[in-house]
Amino acid sequence: MNLPDLSKMNDFTGRSVVVTGGTGVLGQVMTRALIGCGANVAVLARNLEKATAVLSETAGSGKAIVVDGDVLQKESLERAAGVITSEFGQIDCLLNGAGGNHPKATTNADLSFFDIPEEALRFVFDLNLLGTILPSQVFGKRMAEQGEGSILNVSSMSAFRPLTRVLSYSAAKAGVNSFTQWLAVHLAQEYSPRIRVNAIAPGFFLTEQNRFLLTDRETGKLSARGQSIIDHTPMRRFGEPEDLLSTVLWLLSPASSFVTGVVVPVDGGFSAFGGV
Repeated sequence: MNLPDLSKMNDFTGRSVVVTGGTGVLGQVMTRALIGCGANVAVLARNLEKATAVLSETAGSGKAIVVDGDVLQKESLERAAGVITSEFGQIDCLLNGAGGNHPKATTNADLSFFDIPEEALRFVFDLNLLGTILPSQVFGKRMAEQGEGSILNVSSMSAFRPLTRVLSYSAAKAGVNSFTQWLAVHLAQEYSPRIRVNAIAPGFFLTEQNRFLLTDRETGKLSARGQSIIDHTPMRRFGEPEDLLSTVLWLLSPASSFVTGVVVPVDGGFSAFGGV
């Protein structure tokens, strides 16, 4: 492979990407990067106004649309797929970025493990695991019909090393890891070896959900939990959303054409550090 070929690997011109969770802190940055690299991007969202605002701040040669879609409703996803294929012709990539936690599914001084409500547990399991599986069914089927495509799931470092307090989130993301491996094998063996499924496992990034767990709301200084994370991260900092981009683009692009079924940590060395 020559240099011009390598330089084209991150050129997504003419390729269409479906993004879920595109309005989150990390999802926004990934969406903008894809558009900047020429991709035609369809952001699935229930809050169309918020998603439209995200795209209004994006520059690039790619085309971007917002499509009404709920990752937990398969009929909604089927309708969205129809809109996207009508607009872009086909679906080349899926970025499963939807996910998150719930305060009532997190143990604390006032909520023990034994008292976590069932509905909070189901919310987190459904959003993270089912919200990855259902889009993969709907949009992955289009890739199976085409004979090629790339699916990228967003896992978490807590899938490898379950974090205290966030039991359902850790378990759900561990399920995402397992599903990533299963689907990679299934699609390659049953449909086409040119359909790939991988995941990234971000370490610790400041997001809307965890900012005031890791930092003090008034002073901005690290909380005890935030300091513990930094102490266990060899690179001694939280990640910046831009730190994810090269890995995301690599796993969605032909540059990783012989890579499938892997979960790549982007964590500043957190997963490598034994604490000693």
